[in-house]
Amino acid sequence: MDAAQFFSDPIHSIHKRYEALRAFCFEQKTASMVAKQYGYTLSTLYSLVRDFKETIKTTSGVDQFFIQPQMGRKMRDDHDELCDLIIGLRKKYLSVGDIKSILDSQNKSVSERTIYNIIHAEGFARLPRRNRESQFEGLAQVSIPATKACLLTDVVEEEFYTQNAGLLCFLPYLKTYGIDKIIEASNYPGTQTLPTKNSILSFLALKLSNIRRYTADDLWCMDRGIGLFADLNVLPKTAWFTSYSHRVTREMNLSFLKSLNALWMKHGLLSDTANMDFVAIPYWGDDAHLENNWSGTRHKALSSILAAIANDPDTGIITYGDANVRHQNEAKVAVEFLDFYKSSGATDLKYLVFDSKFTTYQNLAKLNENGVKFLTIRRRGKSIVSKLDELPTTSWKKIRVPTGEGKTRSLKVCEQFFKLDGYGKEVRQVAITGHGKIKPALIITNDFDLKLELIVRKYARRWLVEKAISEQTHFFHLNRVSSSMVIKVDFDLTMTILAHNLYRLFALELTGYEHNTAQTLYDNFIHNAGRVKLDSEKIVVRLKKKRNLPALLTRMKPFQNQEIPWLASRKFVLEADTHS
Repeated sequence: MDAAQFFSDPIHSIHKRYEALRAFCFEQKTASMVAKQYGYTLSTLYSLVRDFKETIKTTSGVDQFFIQPQMGRKMRDDHDELCDLIIGLRKKYLSVGDIKSILDSQNKSVSERTIYNIIHAEGFARLPRRNRESQFEGLAQVSIPATKACLLTDVVEEEFYTQNAGLLCFLPYLKTYGIDKIIEASNYPGTQTLPTKNSILSFLALKLSNIRRYTADDLWCMDRGIGLFADLNVLPKTAWFTSYSHRVTREMNLSFLKSLNALWMKHGLLSDTANMDFVAIPYWGDDAHLENNWSGTRHKALSSILAAIANDPDTGIITYGDANVRHQNEAKVAVEFLDFYKSSGATDLKYLVFDSKFTTYQNLAKLNENGVKFLTIRRRGKSIVSKLDELPTTSWKKIRVPTGEGKTRSLKVCEQFFKLDGYGKEVRQVAITGHGKIKPALIITNDFDLKLELIVRKYARRWLVEKAISEQTHFFHLNRVSSSMVIKVDFDLTMTILAHNLYRLFALELTGYEHNTAQTLYDNFIHNAGRVKLDSEKIVVRLKKKRNLPALLTRMKPFQNQEIPWLASRKFVLEADTHS
């Protein structure tokens, strides 16, 4: 067909109708001639002319023959369904970032700008500034079916948005310190679908990301960033965590802690001193099998699980945890910790520091026989206090003890030596006044060579373990053992210890933040959204602009392009995004 024939012999019905109407209305040909030329009957032609004249009275008539081009991007096939989903999530007070993370988990690729435009077009106002508790309350109402967790080994190229992009900064730490190898070599159970390493990293991801499992149990099932941490598309559902923890035994936890303890010693993160204390973990279910323990956070005795914790005063690394302590074996914890320490291959422990009710005088004798120096508090009876009051002023010595931030504090001390009943040998007692208490504090020790200032300083640092316990209670939610995700307490404590130590490793070389709590470190550095791009060679994490992002990028600079073995040996790259 040539060009002239295209107009003289039209094939398509719309084109033929156009040529027939043009010939009749514009070229003034007769109806019989037009009908014959284009194959219409006279009645059909007159009907076409009539309808056309009626149409152009109200419209231009162009739409009958010519397609009007639509400006802008072509509308998605699932546009209406997507709009309904976005609007439904916004009605639950979810932010644009939260909606984006949820849609990405459902393999619905939508930009934040598109989500914002849909929300704005529906007349929704900006969300007010909310605290994290309020945000979790909104996320807890989300009821989108969770994606099934699966390994990401076969993923070649992918890009997604996550509200927990900062969590991925811990990946190089697991590799650098060899924690990934310890997890892989542990006795923890695994399956063909989720091996041991992926399972433990799933628990660790929840601890590090401050997920409050008692208010938002299904949040992690929708965030791709948390799943990537464990080499999964998303983390498993709530029921999996509960069933997995019930397969874990105390022997598995103890073996894992021993391996970690040897690792900390290898990297020079432990000193010659360990601080020990008890923590009462409340339980809100059936407490018939529990004992009453004193809770320092609630200032009362309540049915709870008693756990023992030991940490290093210099680095804050927690070396030991046991949630199976009962009243009958409470006094033996110090000796059991010593056995644990030696069985992990460490031999540098010289000092054990603990409270007065931590163990008995008989067990102090066992510590002395093993060559361990102890520092503890002696209980103050009326007769002991009255004897100290009767001492002449010349018996008291004034010392200055260093405190935080390079400052010092003046105290009065009195040194005495006597034989302790139940211990069988002589001990050294240091009475302290001027510390803000009405009654003097009494420190007893079997170290006769250490200077008075160092004795007071060493025991004062024992309060660091109480700080660590408080931190675990509030940030790692150790006291939330009764929730819709029921985890065995001893395993929960072990995962909490690992997460706590990772935050300590993160803070040790972060100038100006060495002594910050995990909550502060999380709020300032880890809690950040961003985009993640995966290809066959790299994991590129682009974090949103934040006040402390430059400090984070500086801290992570030595880890750039480090291979992450469990993520198909992809190289880790951290960058700053161009928007906040």
